[in-house]
Amino acid sequence: MSRYVVVGAGAVGATLAAEFDSAGIDYVLVARGVSYRAIADDGLRYVRPSGERTIRLRVVDGPDAVTVTTADVLLLTVKAQQVEAAVAQWAWRSVEGSEDAVAQTIPIVTFQNGLDSERTALRRFSRVYGASIRIPGTHVEPGVVVSAGEPSVALNWLGCFPGGIDSTAQTIARDLGFAHIPTDVVPDIGQWKAAKLIDNLLNAVDLFRVHDADIAEIAAAVRSEAESVYAAAGIEVADYGRSALDLASLGVADIEGYSSTRRSTWQSVVRGSSVETDYLNGEIVLLGRLHGIATPVNEALAVAANSVAEPGSRDLRAILPHANAIPV
Repeated sequence: MSRYVVVGAGAVGATLAAEFDSAGIDYVLVARGVSYRAIADDGLRYVRPSGERTIRLRVVDGPDAVTVTTADVLLLTVKAQQVEAAVAQWAWRSVEGSEDAVAQTIPIVTFQNGLDSERTALRRFSRVYGASIRIPGTHVEPGVVVSAGEPSVALNWLGCFPGGIDSTAQTIARDLGFAHIPTDVVPDIGQWKAAKLIDNLLNAVDLFRVHDADIAEIAAAVRSEAESVYAAAGIEVADYGRSALDLASLGVADIEGYSSTRRSTWQSVVRGSSVETDYLNGEIVLLGRLHGIATPVNEALAVAANSVAEPGSRDLRAILPHANAIPV
């Protein structure tokens, strides 16, 4: 039986650890800083539609506290901008029972938004699995995670990178299913990541004051730019309608006292962390520059999101016209 080494104790990582704990699946959660201290001292306050409970998770404060074995699977749940550092930190560590290092011995699963994490991991790890997870989770306070999905905790798509399906992917998917995270094993994980990235292009909008009437217009603009650069780059996009998963099983519950509608970028700013916009809207900007396609709306959002000190302190309409992004 595999042990899952969950690297990152945010909304995704802490939820995985909590659900593994409840399902009796072997795991260890690798946290850091105030998150580690809060979970180690007081346990994880895990808030679900059915109620709140405190879970004493198996948590450590870094790689030095983990003896990696050949049976382990690394689940990387840090933000996209943290992947390079995390991969470098883990890749060349020793593995008990093997002469080879972690990157040569055990699989790594990348749960990040965007398109970059798998390529980053593949520079070092010989077996990389991409995961595209939809999870209505909130993490703004150390040691507290709100997981509002019901009846499923999350829905997930998983596959070998750059493509294919194997027995390891099937085993990981089975265990995630036991942990109330139904997982569809797909041969074209890049297409599913590309589909989710289009949805994530609106993450930065939460950081600004925005009129409801503008949201549909902004969404259409960022999507149009993404579709243009995808076409130029030869990137295909998955159709959620052909997924084996029941999309209706991921409802979002209203939990009294907690917000379940704020996206992860807003949560990062509230926590005082860096944002992953460079790997969301910035990915579209990068592809546009590589293929000679203007992406003014995504570029304006990427620039503005990196200079926001406090959510809601700037009006989005005051930012976008400077890029001639949206017709007024």
